[in-house]
Amino acid sequence: MTGSRILVAGLLALSMAGCATRGPGSDTPVLSDPAALAAARSAQAERQAWLEKRSAWSFAGRVAVNANGKGGSGRIDWQQAASAYEVALSAPVTRQSWRLSGDLRAGGGRLEGLEGGTREGTDAEGLLREATGWDIPVASMTQWARGLEDPAVATEAADYGTDGRLRTLRQRGWRVDYMEWHPADAGQPAMPRRIEARREGATVKLAIDQWQLESP
Repeated sequence: MTGSRILVAGLLALSMAGCATRGPGSDTPVLSDPAALAAARSAQAERQAWLEKRSAWSFAGRVAVNANGKGGSGRIDWQQAASAYEVALSAPVTRQSWRLSGDLRAGGGRLEGLEGGTREGTDAEGLLREATGWDIPVASMTQWARGLEDPAVATEAADYGTDGRLRTLRQRGWRVDYMEWHPADAGQPAMPRRIEARREGATVKLAIDQWQLESP
C-alpha cells in the first residue's frame, strides 16, 4: 500500500461527525445596509491590524477533508511563526500521524510520516495533493483560519453577518464560510471556531478547539 493510501485509510478510520455537518450559521442573513456594512468592514480592518502584529500563533482542533468523494478526518495542530508553518495531522484510532512543514516565502514543503519516507517539493500544496489526493490551499489557509482575507490573491466577495463578523469569503475559487466564532476575550478579538472551505470537488472543514496568539 502506498503512503498516500495509508494516509487516507488512516483518516477514514475516524468518524467525521466532529466537523462534518453544516450548522445553523450556514443560513444566517448577511449585512446589506451600507452603514452597518461599513462599520463591519472597519471593525474587521482593526481586527486584521491586531492579528498582523502577532506573527506567532497556533491552533488545535479537528479537520475533515473530502476530495472527489474520498477523504477523512482527524486531529490537527497548526503552529505558525512568521512565514514558517508546521501542521501535524493525527488519527488516534490507528495511531498514525503525519507532519507538513514549510515556509510561505520559500514556497517549499516537507511531508513526513508516509510509508517510503519523507517527501519534499518546491510547492507544498502540490506535494500534499500528489501524496494524498487532497486539495488543501495551505498558503491561503494561514489567513482564512484566522478569519482574514489572503492578501496575495484577489477577493471575489466578502460578506458579513448581522453580528458584524466575517460570514463568507470567496477567493481562489473557494467559498469559505465562517460558521461559528470563539468570542472575544481578554483583549483578544473573536476567532473562528468552525470553518468550511469549499470548491468543486473539494471540501476542507475545521473545528478549532483552542487558539493561542503570542504577544507582538
